[in-house]
Amino acid sequence: MALSGLWAALLPVVVHLLVGFGLALRVIMRRPPTGVALAWLVLIAAVPYLGAIAYLLVGERRIGRERSRRLRELHRHFASLLGTSRESLASQIGADHPVSAWEPVSRLGEALAVSPIVRGSQLHLFSETDKIFAGLIGDIEAAQTSVLMEFYIWHAGGQADQVLEALIRAAGRGVRCKLLIDALGARPWWRGTQPARLRAAGVELRAALPVGLLRTSVGRTDLRLHRKIVVIDSRLAWTGSMNLVDPRFFKQGAGVGQWVDAMARVQGAAVVPLLATLLGDWVVETGETPSELIRDLRLSRAAECGTADLQVIPTGPGQSEDALLQMIVAGIHATRSELVLTTPYLIPDDALSQALRGAALRGVNVTVILPAKVDSFLTRHACRSYFDELLAVGVKIRLYQGGLLHTKSIRFDRGLAMFGTVNLDRRSFWLNYEVALFVYDDDFTCRLAQLQSAYLADCTELDPAAWGTRPFGQRLLQNTLRLASPLL
Repeated sequence: MALSGLWAALLPVVVHLLVGFGLALRVIMRRPPTGVALAWLVLIAAVPYLGAIAYLLVGERRIGRERSRRLRELHRHFASLLGTSRESLASQIGADHPVSAWEPVSRLGEALAVSPIVRGSQLHLFSETDKIFAGLIGDIEAAQTSVLMEFYIWHAGGQADQVLEALIRAAGRGVRCKLLIDALGARPWWRGTQPARLRAAGVELRAALPVGLLRTSVGRTDLRLHRKIVVIDSRLAWTGSMNLVDPRFFKQGAGVGQWVDAMARVQGAAVVPLLATLLGDWVVETGETPSELIRDLRLSRAAECGTADLQVIPTGPGQSEDALLQMIVAGIHATRSELVLTTPYLIPDDALSQALRGAALRGVNVTVILPAKVDSFLTRHACRSYFDELLAVGVKIRLYQGGLLHTKSIRFDRGLAMFGTVNLDRRSFWLNYEVALFVYDDDFTCRLAQLQSAYLADCTELDPAAWGTRPFGQRLLQNTLRLASPLL
């Protein structure tokens, strides 16, 4: 009896040790980044059972066998969907062309994301919410054949409702409308009445990356479609940081002010890779084939319009993996005089942190613009734990006071700009499906510089001396949450 009681007492410990050993072996053999691996090993060992369950749920980038198969097929056909190649540019790129100075960056994009530079596009940068909505609604009203959209968040209220009405009218006059909205990011919207209204009007609506207990057996349920893309009549596109929300109605109780975003309206050759990215997401979710979609939607190739050369870089689990991170790091290493970054969240991995510090140490004027207030307690304090090391080498940190600055942009000197949906954190680089434009164009880079200067005018400077005197409790909290940054 005593022996059985001892065994009953020891059984949970033995099971914990066996499970912990098995998962530790799995973590080691999968070779994640060292910081990520150590964080999971500590969690599995220190928190019996719960640590193991957490790892099984979110410890690996499991996307499911069927999704993985569809992504592999899509990857094989992506180059043909784009229908363009780098060689077509070779004869037109001279030593003084903006692309030539950034060739290592562009080659990374072609190799990792199967996305060559496309020539002949025109970009208009919009930073005022009213003008973004007016332009988007106007383009939907003028649509003749198709309106294709994907967003992370749709939130009812204000001008977002006007977009809904424009879509209903477009569907009513025979325009094919397809919408792909993230299941988790837009969960409150999915529970409302607007999805039923859209479907009743003939709009084809799908939830991207559905969540639920059953889904955990197939793959991770925290992988998210974070892209924002609109393509109309395969002749123009929109992309950038803004979700389908009116900031005057969105998260008003969060205490961070209105969200501040920017979007680019794209015409010309770059519409093709944006369309291919959106179609690819639809194919992965629905199982339809690209050829069926192209035929049914009467899609055609956008003609060249403008002089900008750019790459569209889509990334995510099972799809070009760390291409965005590698291109950003390569761009930072190639920058010679000025580097300006805007992001709502800065939780860099070792490579990005080292690149930023290295740029400052070799004399590059590095400025990071962040919102003074963000909507995530964990992210806010984990982010601030990186300020000390950046300030110590001369990186300038500016805190935007005009709301939650949500624009994601990087300006590398005056010849290359990155603009898109990617935050400078590990979630965006490793877990989200993102898209970014790498624009090799002096004119667009100049307009982005003007926008960044406007943000700087509403910023306060973070003083290194004052930051170093913050209370011990704050530093302890920030550094503790930094330990969890590989898992955020």
